Amino acid sequence: MSLTDYLSPSDIAAALRDCQAPDSFSPKKFFQISGMSKKSSSQIKEIFRILDNDQSGFIEEDELKYFLQRFECGARVLTTSETKTFLAAADHDGDGKIGAEEFQEMVQS
Repeated sequence: MSLTDYLSPSDIAAALRDCQAPDSFSPKKFFQISGMSKKSSSQIKEIFRILDNDQSGFIEEDELKYFLQRFECGARVLTTSETKTFLAAADHDGDGKIGAEEFQEMVQS
């Protein structure tokens, strides 16, 4: 499975264009533009599995840094402040990583 099985390439491209500049990434806006926020809970969980690069069941801070590159190889790396903000917004239990439920909640809120 790949992200384009769930999201259209044109929506992914638009979402990436929106956050090209450093420190311009907003997870909620990215989820909306990419069409992810319109997906079902089960589809979001499948997207999470694709984004969980090491298949640990969590997206850790070091994986978040490369979040945009999971959508397109040439995309930029998130800045340290973007990564920390993204993690803080989704990590509700304070364990320093984002689980599938936390990710789903963030995407759908």
